[in-house]
Amino acid sequence: MRILLAEDEKSMSKALQAILTKNNYSVDAVYDGEEAVSYVRSGDYDVVIMDIMMPKMNGIDAVKEIRAKGITVPVIMLTAKSEIDDKVVGLDAGANDYLTKPFSSRELLARLRALTRTPGVVADNTLHVGNLTLDRGTFELFTPSGKYRLAGKEYQMIELLMATPGMLISTERFMDKIWGIDSEADISVVWTYISFLRKKLAALEADVQIKATRNAGYFLEVKQ
Repeated sequence: MRILLAEDEKSMSKALQAILTKNNYSVDAVYDGEEAVSYVRSGDYDVVIMDIMMPKMNGIDAVKEIRAKGITVPVIMLTAKSEIDDKVVGLDAGANDYLTKPFSSRELLARLRALTRTPGVVADNTLHVGNLTLDRGTFELFTPSGKYRLAGKEYQMIELLMATPGMLISTERFMDKIWGIDSEADISVVWTYISFLRKKLAALEADVQIKATRNAGYFLEVKQ
């Protein structure tokens, strides 16, 4: 899952990046409102975390511009202010949720889970395909034969595949969603991680497989 973090305070940004990365989110960090709008327009994000007080363009105006362009990505606003009026202005601008600094990492992660939860799914934090299960809370991938605790890119790739079983995901989409638009990684890194996951699925005796469509991408399907 990919997040855009717009926070001009560098120490705060680094701390949030560390928390999010540890919890298997991919993060792009920007430091002003204009850059945030540019990234949202060109990137593929699941959530935007947007500070209000930023240079060049404040968070309120950045959210207004994003919404004016028809972009519906969920936005969590951050601010050091706690007055009700500030919250109302942020929500009226198009934000989906609001956090007042200081806040706990657990609260931020809970808000992220709530915003990205599949409509109609209230409590289940797992994905199931065939005999394969991914627990998004513990990052464990398991079958009746065993389990692995995944981290980083492996977790993000299998999560994307299991969230859309049978759907072809292009190599470029993997790169955009997991490595990000600023990544200097070669596109062959996708194949490397697909290979890692295939080995784990075999070791777990999973009845699903990652299949490839030449020059198009990959998809997950239950073995026949």
